[in-house]
Amino acid sequence: MTQGTPHIVLSGGGTAGHVNPLLAVADAIRDIEPDARISVIGTAVGLEKNLVPNAGYELDTIEKVPFPRRPNLYMLKFPFKWKRETAKVRSILETRHADVVAGFGGYTSAPVYATAHSMGIPIAMHEQNARAGMANKLGARWADFIGTVYENTGLKPGPNTRIQRVGLPLRPAIAALAERFEQDRQAVRREAAQRLGVDPNRPLVLVTGGSLGAQSLNRAIASSAADLLAHAQIIHLTGKGKIEEVRDLVSKSASSQVLAELGENAAGTGDYHVAEYLERIDLAFACADLVICRAGAGSVSELAALGLPAIYVPLPIGNGEQRFNAEPVVQAGGGILVADKDMTPAWVHDHVPQLLADHDKLAEFGNKAWQYGIRDAAAVMAKEVLALARSGQTR
Repeated sequence: MTQGTPHIVLSGGGTAGHVNPLLAVADAIRDIEPDARISVIGTAVGLEKNLVPNAGYELDTIEKVPFPRRPNLYMLKFPFKWKRETAKVRSILETRHADVVAGFGGYTSAPVYATAHSMGIPIAMHEQNARAGMANKLGARWADFIGTVYENTGLKPGPNTRIQRVGLPLRPAIAALAERFEQDRQAVRREAAQRLGVDPNRPLVLVTGGSLGAQSLNRAIASSAADLLAHAQIIHLTGKGKIEEVRDLVSKSASSQVLAELGENAAGTGDYHVAEYLERIDLAFACADLVICRAGAGSVSELAALGLPAIYVPLPIGNGEQRFNAEPVVQAGGGILVADKDMTPAWVHDHVPQLLADHDKLAEFGNKAWQYGIRDAAAVMAKEVLALARSGQTR
């Protein structure tokens, strides 16, 4: 192992849910120890292929090695692929003189955990989901430290593993917004509202189903435009290719006069602001009094960290994993959980206007969300990774 300046190898990729926490921790490591050498193991096809180099970190790539989940031809190929990719990982770790590896899940992390363990390199791990994925379930048995977002993740750590709920390492824009909220929430709201072209003095509901949108949310909210606009203005991020249906439903519910495009050069003067996507989602969070959204682990953690009351509508696929993400903050009093099948215009009519009219209840949701949320996860993970790197140097 190297002496002096530590070399840290981070692993993870595929989705923003893996890459964003990884980069947040990398930045926090650099803040604490500017001379630390940091590189990333990912794939050449996931989001990391652009996000990692753009953030200023070197990327070493391997191929995805998903575990076979059922008997098929891939199961026969898996042992060869595993052997080939773990050999690549070993070469990378040796070339980089890795003092520690820190994994964030995803297809690349499993061979990294296994190889680091076989080489005697300390392992840190972060699990952001309420139900851990396959790679982190494997790595947990060898990890020296595991940071989680939730208390019960289904991980089975080894006898010497330390495990701690550290929260989600926040994206820089969200971390900065949380910090500014602590100083002057209303000033931040006024500034963001001006940039988005919305009224800072009127309650605002943010509706988002992610980059692809959520049909149930889109239809239920757009069809309830008249009910909602009596209490608040709306920012509705429809998702790619879904904006025309939303416009049509809003026009039928209220009128086309209420529609406005989102942004400083907005077209229209209404209070129902629509866009397919918003790059600066932090600006919408800064203005929101209520968020209606899916329940991805990242979304739930960010909204809790910002103290934003939310109505969570989990994606109804798989084993209902998104429900597990939202349940803890809802049980803590930070929001409401609604099944996708129940998210209808009738449900919106019966519940949302009443909630918007109850300012004390909204404030209570927000306060409870803030109390449940964690805002220093990146720094905590960075300190743990650096401590393991130093222990790796002495092995």
